[in-house]
Amino acid sequence: MDEHTKQLLLLGREHYQKREFEKGEALLRQVLDKNDRLADVHDMLGVICHTRGNFAQAEHHFERALAINPSYTEAALNLAVTYNDRGKYEAARQVYTRIRGTPGGSLQGLDPFARGKIANMHAEVGQAYADAGLTREAIVEYEKAVGLCPHFADLRTKLGTLLREANDLPRAREQYESAVAARPTYVPARIQLGVTLLSLGESDAAADQWRKVLDLDPENVRARMYLRIMASARSESSSPKPE
Repeated sequence: MDEHTKQLLLLGREHYQKREFEKGEALLRQVLDKNDRLADVHDMLGVICHTRGNFAQAEHHFERALAINPSYTEAALNLAVTYNDRGKYEAARQVYTRIRGTPGGSLQGLDPFARGKIANMHAEVGQAYADAGLTREAIVEYEKAVGLCPHFADLRTKLGTLLREANDLPRAREQYESAVAARPTYVPARIQLGVTLLSLGESDAAADQWRKVLDLDPENVRARMYLRIMASARSESSSPKPE
């Protein structure tokens, strides 16, 4: 690999790691024009395509990465997710089985690393849908992510927020409560649980969540502001009205 191509690859990786996908893709494709046998470049381009919902192109890059390096576990996981998103369930199962290295592998038998990787990829796709204003589609992807890693409080919190945007407050509440149960110190879940409880008319329970936030983070601006607004509203409602 010549020095110019090495520099393109270095810069492409930096943009990719910063999630500056548009800049990274342009550089990585220049690298492929010079050398098509770089498995990690194909994997990065596959992730970029997958994040944009271009599953067919993502599949091509992940398959190419594995053709170059059959032991590339991350590319195999990425390919399995992509097969699943394209409805190629048997192909996805076969990839899972190869990853585990045992016959009869299943989604339930995935090791924690594999589960986390796949869950985060579903979350990336879900965020892409959310950014495009496709809330229902985003919810489906985050539900897949939470199904794989139910103890990930951040995934449950994001799913709860999407459900609230879809005006499904009871299910949003369930996700926030599950996030708090999984990780009691996770402040974003308690903040959002309080907002949802307030929307459901449970102001005392909402205030309790925000007070717990201040126990964890005494300088939390949002919790302080919400409690102050609530106290002000109660004061005004209890003040005698002029005749």
